[in-house]
Amino acid sequence: MVLLENDSFLSELTKLFQKARQDGSVIMTFKRYDGRDRPIPRPGKPPLPEPAEHMCLVRAKFRSKKISTVIHQKDINKFQVAYSSLLKGNLDGLKKLKKPKTKTKAE
Repeated sequence: MVLLENDSFLSELTKLFQKARQDGSVIMTFKRYDGRDRPIPRPGKPPLPEPAEHMCLVRAKFRSKKISTVIHQKDINKFQVAYSSLLKGNLDGLKKLKKPKTKTKAE
């Protein structure tokens, strides 16, 4: 998995959406991330230090290509605005759902 900066992640994500337009889908995951890259120690061992701030880990997968980024608390608003505009621009091929017709009861 490739860990990218926020801006390069968004540009790579745009490329993944373009590739997925013909066939396939992009799978996105958002996770709370505290900066740990090691497992939690067993009982009796000294604990890992608590993180100063929590971050957000964002992953995207299309077929075998995987990309990810870490968003800090201070950058979350800027990333969210850029991400929402990217989604609005690339989610135009969605199929419209057909609503089932409801039958009225005759009394």
